[in-house]
Amino acid sequence: MKHKRLFLFAGYDKSGVIDPALIHYTKSLSEHGDIVLVMDCDCSDSELEKLAPYCLYTSGIRHGEYDFGSYKRAYTWAAQNLTLSEYEYVYLVNDSVYGPLYDIAPYLEKMESLGCDAFGLVANPHKHHPHIQSWFIGTCCTVFLSDWFDTFMRSITKLKSKGEITSRYEQGFSKGIIEHNLTWQCLYTMAGRGVYNKVKKLYKNKMPFLKRVAFSRNHGALGGQLLYILNHIPDETRIAILASATRIYGMKYIDNLLTRNPVKIFIRRLHHALYKLFIEGI
Repeated sequence: MKHKRLFLFAGYDKSGVIDPALIHYTKSLSEHGDIVLVMDCDCSDSELEKLAPYCLYTSGIRHGEYDFGSYKRAYTWAAQNLTLSEYEYVYLVNDSVYGPLYDIAPYLEKMESLGCDAFGLVANPHKHHPHIQSWFIGTCCTVFLSDWFDTFMRSITKLKSKGEITSRYEQGFSKGIIEHNLTWQCLYTMAGRGVYNKVKKLYKNKMPFLKRVAFSRNHGALGGQLLYILNHIPDETRIAILASATRIYGMKYIDNLLTRNPVKIFIRRLHHALYKLFIEGI
């Protein structure tokens, strides 16, 4: 009997903490498939134990290969300890997002019904290298049981820059799909930094995740968008997100970010506008 889904989950926390947002995410996914989770940071056994109810396997050792290095390690463990052919779909997901903000089940089913060999939540329509954004990728057996995918995953190694990682692995994965006469498609398409900066618009368009860095982008100018989202999501999700963001940025920062004070909001937006004008020259 086939299992429906296997999620290869990549995580990172500079303090080695498994926080409420990650627990919420893995708990939600575990209702729809098996999870193998690898952190690119040193985590104590007591921290990893927080995920034990939701994961088949967890690991927390700093390897410095970022998300794709964690995907590689999760894949290697799964290939050695599970029978991949018993799964219908294998996903690559990471914790660069908060959520899910909506029930994830309909999104999984919609992606899986696209009729493609690979699929994802968000496509980057890059002029020369369009690709699936690597924080949520799904694959059918035509991909995850193929020799080229096995070679691709096992060849992941430490690279010098984020740009090189994006080119070789994020863009490279979608390029490999096409080169092997396979197809891919996504539910959303977002160019440039839209997935980071237009979080309210995406939420209103039913995007089930929120990029974590929205809390620190644009000198806090996204505070109003974040406050709108937080006021509309389920209590359990909101509590988990705020606990995580407060731990990372501090209570004072979060209170200021989510303020309703029009003067503070104006100053924050002005600061960002002046920075764009005089520092970035845009």
